[in-house]
Amino acid sequence: MRYISTRGKAPALGFEDTMLSGLARDGGLYVPETIPTLSADEIRAMHGLPYEEIAFRVMRPFIGDAFTDEVFADLIGKAYAGFGHDARAPLVQLGSGHFLLELFHGPTLAFKDFAMQLIGRMFEEALTRRGDRVTIVGATSGDTGSAAIEAFRGLDAVDVFILYPHGRVSDVQRRQMTTPAESNVHALALDGDFDDCQARLKDMFNHFEFRDAVNLAGVNSINWGRVLAQVVYYFSSAVSLGAPGRKVSFTVPTGNFGDVFAGYIAKRMGLPIDRLIVATNQNDILHRCLSSGDYTTGSVAPSISPSMDIQVSSNFERALFDAYGRDGNAVAQLMEELKQGGFHVSQGALETLREHYDSGRVSEDETFAMIAHAHRHMGELLCPHSAIGVAVAEAQRDPAVPMITLATAHPAKFPDAVEKASGVRPPLPERMADLFDREERVTRAPNDLGQLETLIHDRIAS
Repeated sequence: MRYISTRGKAPALGFEDTMLSGLARDGGLYVPETIPTLSADEIRAMHGLPYEEIAFRVMRPFIGDAFTDEVFADLIGKAYAGFGHDARAPLVQLGSGHFLLELFHGPTLAFKDFAMQLIGRMFEEALTRRGDRVTIVGATSGDTGSAAIEAFRGLDAVDVFILYPHGRVSDVQRRQMTTPAESNVHALALDGDFDDCQARLKDMFNHFEFRDAVNLAGVNSINWGRVLAQVVYYFSSAVSLGAPGRKVSFTVPTGNFGDVFAGYIAKRMGLPIDRLIVATNQNDILHRCLSSGDYTTGSVAPSISPSMDIQVSSNFERALFDAYGRDGNAVAQLMEELKQGGFHVSQGALETLREHYDSGRVSEDETFAMIAHAHRHMGELLCPHSAIGVAVAEAQRDPAVPMITLATAHPAKFPDAVEKASGVRPPLPERMADLFDREERVTRAPNDLGQLETLIHDRIAS
């Protein structure tokens, strides 16, 4: 299995180098050269299996010779052993034909744990074998940062620096990043929004002198390993509802497009997915693009769903790569236009995107209303992101096809918004009950590449 860049200029890599590299050296994102497929019988055989066994069967074709079967199975087992639900990703019925996929039972209460817990163990295994050390720099709109810190804290071969937008994450999200005491993790509160954090991260990867000096690695959703681990719960949930014997649709609240792109990969592998619906908040650039073809960035409006407060959706580049017939030059040109404020998707590429993705937008008031409605009529307390997904799903679902909405975070990560909408303040799980008593360690950082690189270099050297 080889991986190629969406911009066509970087050398093809195997899985391990792809995972450790993160971003390709031409600025593109790695994707598989070919997508492995599973037969209907292979998918049917997943019925009733533990989540870990389904994960092995789904991901194994993408791994190549990076890990032996025995080692890979062991890494998967360790990754999910600490989850708070035996099913790992349980389904809850909201109504007739509508199901909620709870992806918040991991150690940091967000779907990012499914990928990050596994990547942490794969990194550790690969780096120990190689005798290498890496510097991981990540950008987060809230959940990726805490999941990365939780996965890599205390590891000897890794230093972790997480950039998050100062004042634009929830208190719980911030404290999950700033309270770990291990010396190898560093929370950096950047003066700017998430797009600024993501831009500085990409600048570091494209500054090859710095990248090579600190052995830079990335675990944002730009990392293919992140997307791959997220493919698994599409299979586990769809099979539990009758796949491959019947089609299933998914609604995915997303800002950076990685979670819904994982669904697209599952579909390409042979999972009978009817519709993949992208759900956005008022920062609706993905919905606008899928509706009109216009991808023009604007200012970000802070919201109660901060993980979706994004204008530059990194993983959308992977979707564009396939929509443009895997033409790296065409994608590189679009990304150059994006630097100037935006681009327009060609009619042919837009039609291809629409073959796989639908979309919907939910306002702030509608989000509050859905949290209240779900609590009152569905018996479910939703975080704002999950509420956006449920609202879009309710508006667009086909009663003849089961709909699965991805619940991406625990409501306790956003207690103020949930309480305002429902009158109920969701408590943190017992293992996190003392989160607000823990001491914070955080560095305020300027939105300046040179100063960030100096800060990271000095921390590593000290």
